[in-house]
Amino acid sequence: MANVINGANGAVYINVDEALKRVMNNGAFFAKLLTKFKTENIHLLDDTINFVQAGDYEKAKVSIHTLKGIAANLALTELYTQTVEMETQIKGGAVQADTRELIQKCLAETLVLIDGVIARYGG
Repeated sequence: MANVINGANGAVYINVDEALKRVMNNGAFFAKLLTKFKTENIHLLDDTINFVQAGDYEKAKVSIHTLKGIAANLALTELYTQTVEMETQIKGGAVQADTRELIQKCLAETLVLIDGVIARYGG
């Protein structure tokens, strides 16, 4: 059975198996990367939303693309999926309100689930 963590909606939020493969099964290092994400990159979604609201779609594209890449690298599957959708909308010049709400909820749930992974692998 795959070692994945599902969110309340049943979607895979963290693919632990995939993430551990990427860090040579070093759970402590994975936990460290997740902690770094929470402390150093958590602002990226707020930045993106602020840029969109200010009409600065170039900065919004950079910010959401960065968050998308981090989510992909850390196997934060649902967050990655949602950032892809938001990036597409930003490139189209408008972000739907429900997209913003969904990705904000997704990030909040992802952060709660990350805490469990950090506790499990980071001590």
